[in-house]
Amino acid sequence: MKLFSSEQLAEWGVVDYGFTSQAVPETLDHYNEWVEKGAHKPLDYLEGERREKRQSVKVHWDEFHSAVVFLFSYHSLHQSMHQIYAENENWNGLKLASYTMGFDGEDYHHLLKQRLNEIGSFLKQNYPGLDYKLTLDTHPVLERDLAFRSGLGWFGKNSMMINRHHGSFFIIGSLLLNQNIHPEPRKIEADHCGQCTACADACPTQAIDPETRTITAKDCISTFTIEQFKLDTVPPEKMDLTSGWIFGCDICQDVCPWNKRVDRQQRSAHVFNDKQNGILEFFLKQDKLVLKEKLEAMSEGEFKRKFAGTSFERSGRRGLLKNLRLLLKQLNILS
Repeated sequence: MKLFSSEQLAEWGVVDYGFTSQAVPETLDHYNEWVEKGAHKPLDYLEGERREKRQSVKVHWDEFHSAVVFLFSYHSLHQSMHQIYAENENWNGLKLASYTMGFDGEDYHHLLKQRLNEIGSFLKQNYPGLDYKLTLDTHPVLERDLAFRSGLGWFGKNSMMINRHHGSFFIIGSLLLNQNIHPEPRKIEADHCGQCTACADACPTQAIDPETRTITAKDCISTFTIEQFKLDTVPPEKMDLTSGWIFGCDICQDVCPWNKRVDRQQRSAHVFNDKQNGILEFFLKQDKLVLKEKLEAMSEGEFKRKFAGTSFERSGRRGLLKNLRLLLKQLNILS
């Protein structure tokens, strides 16, 4: 049973979708153990009341009967970013997580909320009495487990959700429904990582435990460069930014054979829009020391106005400056 046409899915940017009526996460015990041993720190929003809400989708929304889970890919942007790193003579050696350039350079939360509401409105036209509640990674729902329960992939050893056809360069968005509109969900996907430990082997901070398929959050480059905003944040002993990452990190996904497979099968050239080009020019195509000086000279308000509506607005000038200063020190460019 298909709910949507291929044209609709393409318009919304959906590359795959699935269904589940299971409210309790399959990996709930795994998540609780990870939090209880403190491996989630400094991500305090994953504990306390918001942890309790993640125990079941019904705790988050008591009208839940089923969910439709969508994968919104940004793989083509990942390929285009690597093309810059490999071929652009003006590249300054710094790197940005590919998702920051995906979705037209906008903060994906805003764009995907709009798309999910469009999908929800479409479903309400076809199912009388249907109501929905959308979820993204800002809501107290274990969204990767929701995708797992929907048959959309398996947990890689880097804890990312991997899809056989689309790798892991996607954002998960879901509609929680007050009806069960699809009685035959897919089977849960088998694990296809085998003996591969490429992600853990490549992580410069050894943040990945391939046995438990979890991340030690404090050692993760993405956690340090995105989630910790304060200029005086003390980096953990293992933190290493010498590979160039100043906002997020794609290393564990870059080396994944399933993403390399998508690279081979779906090569595409992307034309950057004005907002994306502005981001590239500011962060990746001027001298690193000049960038530092510009960030130091800007006020927080100036930075937020310049990058309004992008992923960089959240961390602000302080977060980016903190990351850049540490990188320059580790490269022995700053004392």
